[in-house]
Amino acid sequence: MEHPAPDHTPIFQRIKDYLLEQIAAGHWKEGDVIPSEQALTKQFGVSRMTVNRAVRELTAEQVLTRRQGSGTFVAQQKYQATLLEIKSIAEEVRARGHAHRSSLQQLERGKASELLAKQFDLAPGHLLFHSVIVHYENGVPIQVEDRWVNPLCAPDYMEQDFAHITPNEYLMAAAPLQGATYSIEALAPPRDIADMLAIDTRQPCLVLRRQTRSAGRIASLATMWHPGHRYQFAGSFA
Repeated sequence: MEHPAPDHTPIFQRIKDYLLEQIAAGHWKEGDVIPSEQALTKQFGVSRMTVNRAVRELTAEQVLTRRQGSGTFVAQQKYQATLLEIKSIAEEVRARGHAHRSSLQQLERGKASELLAKQFDLAPGHLLFHSVIVHYENGVPIQVEDRWVNPLCAPDYMEQDFAHITPNEYLMAAAPLQGATYSIEALAPPRDIADMLAIDTRQPCLVLRRQTRSAGRIASLATMWHPGHRYQFAGSFA
């Protein structure tokens, strides 16, 4: 008889996950008071310090808010509109008056490697979803999107029809954006990426790596390859 693998997730993180799950399930809504630290200490059989860390971190992540003398409440979720806007590549292509289509190359469940686990702040071996999609503009490949997704944020990711909705469009609805970090660099593509983009491996690509957060968790990690001679990044601010 096989025994389940031991859960090495730190106790404070398990408490955070529990609180986040209750909010995500709608048991506690915006403005609702959550159980006191004393009640959570008794429920989980841990020290007050451990519970305090979990609540303190969720407060810093703007998932919870504390009111002196009143307790701790579910914070108003301000996410996407106030913090950051990330457009779907399909929306960008259509805004130019062009036709967008996509081709799903890979969709699978996988276990987080040590590196991915660290990037997602999860335990090694944790379930992740993985997709690889080629996006086309007027029939020309302009992006290979290689994305890892946290099932705790987007449990229905594997059931989506990515010929009709982009991962970005689904995630914006399923896991409202709390924030993101990104980097852009020029790299020579590996053979499989070059083949999907119909370019030579000697042609440089603009590579955008983006990590998004939702409800105090890392929601997704995406690496997006763009042929340098066909693509540019642009933006503005006031």
